[in-house]
Amino acid sequence: MSQDWARPVVHWEIEARDPERQRAFYATLFNWPIGQGPVHNVPAGLGGPQGGPAGHIRASDRSGVTLYIQVRDLNEALDGVAALGGSVLSDPFDLPGGPTLAAITDPEGNPVMLVQQ
Repeated sequence: MSQDWARPVVHWEIEARDPERQRAFYATLFNWPIGQGPVHNVPAGLGGPQGGPAGHIRASDRSGVTLYIQVRDLNEALDGVAALGGSVLSDPFDLPGGPTLAAITDPEGNPVMLVQQ
């Protein structure tokens, strides 16, 4: 058997009942240049992990996908969430030996973790 390699995450998708509202939320809150059309393309960002995004699997009461999105100023991002139709689920908290995080939802209730840059 030949040497194999780990398969990287190469794409992600947010399914939306109201794509225009979701487009406005993510474009405004995260400064993403999101395209128009039936599929709103989002290009790769600057300053992310060199090898691409990493992830994990954990036990939960729900199944689904959570995006972890880096922001420059966590409190500033949290201040904009409600005005854009999302909800703040948690105040900022520190992971032991790791970054500061805060949990939000987008306008359709999808979970998003904000990561302090």
